[in-house]
Amino acid sequence: MDFSTIDFIVFIGYCLLIIGIGLWVSRDKGGHEKNSEDYFLASKSLPWWAIGSSLIASNISAEQFIGMSGSGYAIGFGIASYELMAAITLIVVAKFFLPIFIREKIFTMPQFLEHRYDSRVRTSMAIFWIFLFVFVNLTSILYLGALALQTIMGVDLMYGIIGLALFSGLYSIYGGLKAVAWTDVIQVIFLIGGGLITTYLAVNAVGGDTGFFAGASALLEKAPEKFDLIFDSNQEAYSYLPGISVLVGGMWIANLSYWGCNQYIIQRALAAKNIEEGQRGILFAGFLKVVLPLIVVIPGIAAFALQADIAKPDEAYPWLLSTFVPTGIKGLAFAALIAAVVSSLSSMINSISTIFTLDIYKPFFNKNSSEGNLVKVGRLTSAVALLIAVLVGPQLANLDQAFQFIQKYSGYVSPGVVVIFIFGLFWKKSTANAALAVAVASIPFSILVDSVLFPEMPFIDQMGVVFLILSAMMVAITYIEGYSHSKGFTFGMELFKTSSVFNMVSILLFTFVAAIYALWW
Repeated sequence: MDFSTIDFIVFIGYCLLIIGIGLWVSRDKGGHEKNSEDYFLASKSLPWWAIGSSLIASNISAEQFIGMSGSGYAIGFGIASYELMAAITLIVVAKFFLPIFIREKIFTMPQFLEHRYDSRVRTSMAIFWIFLFVFVNLTSILYLGALALQTIMGVDLMYGIIGLALFSGLYSIYGGLKAVAWTDVIQVIFLIGGGLITTYLAVNAVGGDTGFFAGASALLEKAPEKFDLIFDSNQEAYSYLPGISVLVGGMWIANLSYWGCNQYIIQRALAAKNIEEGQRGILFAGFLKVVLPLIVVIPGIAAFALQADIAKPDEAYPWLLSTFVPTGIKGLAFAALIAAVVSSLSSMINSISTIFTLDIYKPFFNKNSSEGNLVKVGRLTSAVALLIAVLVGPQLANLDQAFQFIQKYSGYVSPGVVVIFIFGLFWKKSTANAALAVAVASIPFSILVDSVLFPEMPFIDQMGVVFLILSAMMVAITYIEGYSHSKGFTFGMELFKTSSVFNMVSILLFTFVAAIYALWW
């Protein structure tokens, strides 16, 4: 991609703006030294619009811009089910999960597990999440972002990985969640605005520069096979998105694990001023999720219709940027892509440091640690996690569709996570021994189902099978040992009451998603 002077000015201005804001909001005021609540939960001061923006900026990364566009190129609009079903999942999380987390004054998801079960469950799941975040999520975000830099600007893959790591770490390691969340508000403006520009130009090109709507019509005509949301078993993409399971099966396992039980995501809502702000922020994120397919999936389909000259699907989005985005706008479009990468990196390393510091370091290495020392450990952990990801990231270069890689290997942990949380939240009888057995069995059972029992089964359905097996294990062990040892929560239905505005907006969001499925079933 040939950058003009104005492109460089826009891009460099974006970088300086993000770093400046991140460092400014991170400063210690009036001699106050950061404590763990300041660093890990942004002083519990986030309003709804910052929560929603940060949720989406953290979620939209190179996985979506590069990975989902690649999957859009390969299998079509069906990959948007991850976004559309996430919008519905967010309603469930806001109404039923968040009230309990807030009431229990939770900092981390492993901490919740100790409140509900015991320290063994907390520790085992903390270790699971750290390995997953570092070796799957963080490395893949770095790799896909560097791939974009390589394809668009010719930057060597390793140099791109190092540069992105330094950029994201420059402000987030020092400032913690407050720096991440408030810069995310700016990042989401760049990534949605720049992403929509790229979509417009790509779709317009499909129609022969006759405008967006004419281009959209031409796209439907040229690639009708790419606009199925629910696949039949005779379609190749069925192995990724197996028909009705997308709506009522394993997709729910993946989404509940990611949006409801994932420190990386829920940490923003835990930092809300109050429960109402947290719920509104999550609902706001749900509406933004419905917009995302237009930004991260449609460009991939457009690249397919334009017969992109690429070697593999994950090169579709960078190809569009380098081919169709004109001089003067390239800087903004590229800033949108880098904003997605950097915001996700910053959020991920902050969550890794939160879990390690509060769930491993403090309980096992320094129970009486000062608040200042916890902040120092969090910063050091962030730096080490980034270093590991920089070293491992280049190994992902042999993948064809990185987004599917992320979903599959995250799916090894997801069924166990959802079982432990669902039963822990809503079944008072479930015991710590049962939860620990599920935690230990989740990955082995997932590997067994994937590699031995049902190797040809779509991985979404495999998650559903493992979820049922682990649920049965949870119930059986609980009844075998007797549930007198349970630390189940007691609460009334009034805890889950939401305002009439929340209820009406939720119904509107659900109706919108249902209409999309009805249109492209």
